[in-house]
Amino acid sequence: MGADFDSVTKAVVPAAGLGTRFLPATKATPKEMLPIVDKPAIQYVVEEAVSAGLLDVLMVTGRNKRSIEDHFDVAAELEGALRAKGDEKRLSQIQEPVDLATMHYVRQGEPKGLGHAVLCAKQHVGNEPFACLLGDDIIDPDDPLLKRMIEVRQQRGGSVIALMEVPEEQVSQYGCAAIEVTDEDDVVRITDLVEKPPKEEAPSNWAIIGRYVIDPAVFEVLEKTPPGRGGEIQLTDALRTLAGSSPEEGGPVYGVLFRGRRFDTGDKLQYLQTVVEFAARRQDLAPDFLPWLREFLDEAQP
Repeated sequence: MGADFDSVTKAVVPAAGLGTRFLPATKATPKEMLPIVDKPAIQYVVEEAVSAGLLDVLMVTGRNKRSIEDHFDVAAELEGALRAKGDEKRLSQIQEPVDLATMHYVRQGEPKGLGHAVLCAKQHVGNEPFACLLGDDIIDPDDPLLKRMIEVRQQRGGSVIALMEVPEEQVSQYGCAAIEVTDEDDVVRITDLVEKPPKEEAPSNWAIIGRYVIDPAVFEVLEKTPPGRGGEIQLTDALRTLAGSSPEEGGPVYGVLFRGRRFDTGDKLQYLQTVVEFAARRQDLAPDFLPWLREFLDEAQP
């Protein structure tokens, strides 16, 4: 297989959701700005895109999301105050997100679903393949999932989605895929996709997680895709159409089987687990945090 398909250079990050699972905290603060220790979740997502070589990032935002733009912009007064104090460490920390990538923003006027959010990126992306990273999902920095997905796209064309095996009782929370094996252990061909099926109707327990590399043909499909589950325009429905399409029409769709670490920061329990795990990895926090955590757990035992 020759790597003669168009290169992927742009990332789209849908971040217009209302964050209702974290109310009241998200009444005035975007859920994407909730901190994982001392860095907002959305920064980890942008860092992942950058580490995969994608330096052009479009954020699809909505009302009350201005703080996301501010986070990736220069904070002149704060920088001046830190510089005057000689606090180079914190100065470097607040400058880091500014220098990550070339950031762009577009608003999704109404929350009409993930498919509609992706469609909002049409003008910016144009006729190029692009990566889509959901802000709720953080992939362990040691697991180069997105790089692998881009590699598969450049080898095979079409679109590529990330799949993760989940327990049967959880399939109704995800889009699920029917798959066929290929000549690579971690790559499958998608034959069908179903958005949040009852477990008895799921084609498999391989669930779509929030990483996609998408052929630009998806935009034309999304424009014709009617509202699906939840009355929203579902990206899964559009990808299902592409899965049955010829290469000339933007198909097919492949899946990369991901067996690494993924953190769902859109779920309260998993958000807390993510904060604890990331704190436990920090050399500046672990020596004090872990002994306290062990003592707390010992005392909390029933």
